[in-house]
Amino acid sequence: MVISANPLKLDVRSHAKCLTICSVATIATFQYGLDYALVGGFLSMPGFLEVYGYYDEVRGKWNIDPTVQQLISSLMTVGTFVSSMLVGPFSQKFGRKAGLWTAALVNFVATAIMMATTSVGALYFARFLLGMSVGWFLTFSQIYVHEVAPAHLRGIAFAVYQTQLSIGSVVGASVDYATHKMDGRRAYQIPLSMFFIAPTLQFVLLFFLPETPRWLMVQKREEEAESAMRRLRNSNIQESEFQAEFLEIRDSTRSQMEGSKAVFMDIWRGSNRRRTLLSIAVICFHAGTGSSWVIYYTTYYLEKANVSDPFAYSILTTCCGIIGVLFSFLYVRHIDRRAIMFWGCMGCAIFQLMPAVAWTVAPDSQAAANAVVASVALFKFAYTTMGPYAWLMGGEYPNNQQRGYVFGIASALNFALTWLGTFTAPFFINPAALGWNAKYGYIWFVSNIIMVLFTFFFLPETRDRTLEEVHEMFEAKLPARKFKGHVCVGVEGMAARAIGKEIDVKEDRDDDALHLETLEVRNRSKVTQPDKQV
Repeated sequence: MVISANPLKLDVRSHAKCLTICSVATIATFQYGLDYALVGGFLSMPGFLEVYGYYDEVRGKWNIDPTVQQLISSLMTVGTFVSSMLVGPFSQKFGRKAGLWTAALVNFVATAIMMATTSVGALYFARFLLGMSVGWFLTFSQIYVHEVAPAHLRGIAFAVYQTQLSIGSVVGASVDYATHKMDGRRAYQIPLSMFFIAPTLQFVLLFFLPETPRWLMVQKREEEAESAMRRLRNSNIQESEFQAEFLEIRDSTRSQMEGSKAVFMDIWRGSNRRRTLLSIAVICFHAGTGSSWVIYYTTYYLEKANVSDPFAYSILTTCCGIIGVLFSFLYVRHIDRRAIMFWGCMGCAIFQLMPAVAWTVAPDSQAAANAVVASVALFKFAYTTMGPYAWLMGGEYPNNQQRGYVFGIASALNFALTWLGTFTAPFFINPAALGWNAKYGYIWFVSNIIMVLFTFFFLPETRDRTLEEVHEMFEAKLPARKFKGHVCVGVEGMAARAIGKEIDVKEDRDDDALHLETLEVRNRSKVTQPDKQV
């Protein structure tokens, strides 16, 4: 059973407005999936290779130099690393929305350069700029969702985030498939134009979204924080519930900021150090699964594995990723975060091992090629069932004041490891280098097993907990296995004081009605459905 001091109604309909706002805030995550699919397809597209590659006389096909391949793929990730490191100081001063607006402007510049240039140097620079924008799209949108979504619906909001990212991958793979046989530069210029769509839409819609109440609270702008929270909550939320939630956030944030000096140094002190390291670890699960090389090089990987029509199969495998995240909508509110991470990493381990074994037993065979296609599809399914919830847990662990810094650093380190994966993968899978092909999966099988063990022993459970409850449990220095079931007396006390305020305001009301309302909110330690454990 899961205990929570969340004072809000636990249905979905009462929070439709907030979920819509979260969906708008994450629109541009479409870019990340789009980039993985588009640029991965470019590496097997004659129109692109005629400009940036060479013709392989021996194989009778266009190919690309491994170094150029590495830089095109990895410089975007370098950009995400740099921008993520800047999230903390930027967001502390300017907020979450300003980060998303800036990301859109940088995206426009990067896309224009990529479409116009034929210089590999300019392409490298544009890839770096695009990475800067993507890094901020991902980090700021997720921090925004962490800070505005109700505790019991953060999982749903992150499933929406991953759905938009996965749709970007399908769109990218589909557009590549439609243009890959075209002559000349338009074969890749048409797909590149897709980079303008989502950021433009989000740039406009952001004017209608409030800043996050928790960020405003950290800035000591409490009246603005209350106004922003009212814009986020449906009109059918009772005033007593609203006041209970608002007071929890206000009092907890004040407590978190007491004695704080330099935020960057604070994240490494006391109980905050554990929270920072856990956030870094769980967010780096993305890189640890080996998703970077499987997703980024899908088309290229399938081509080198002698799969017929790699572009079509790339679309098929990417659709499996969407099915995975849609499947997660069914269980994210009912299954513990730890269980999702445990079984997700286990699935990724198995589907990295399968093609490696097949290629070892029967290299270059049709059976091995079939195993590669099946494994890539199943890997993407497994990865998307757990991927968004690694981001989710990584943002739940830090406190309100430190979230921007911790989440930014954790994301940056994940992108650094992702860069390492994309940069080194060509050495392993390119026939001009080691030519391991699917046997590269052995390395990532071991990596996934390590994460399975880490999840079991070290990750605390946060499902249905408010961010203020998570803070209280870390301050109490609870071991990971005791987070679940712990009653957060301090947070409940904050809610109780809010109820007291309501009683003062509504003291002329009928005594019986008042008694029922206060009891409903005061006893807000809710018990959700029985859950599954690791």
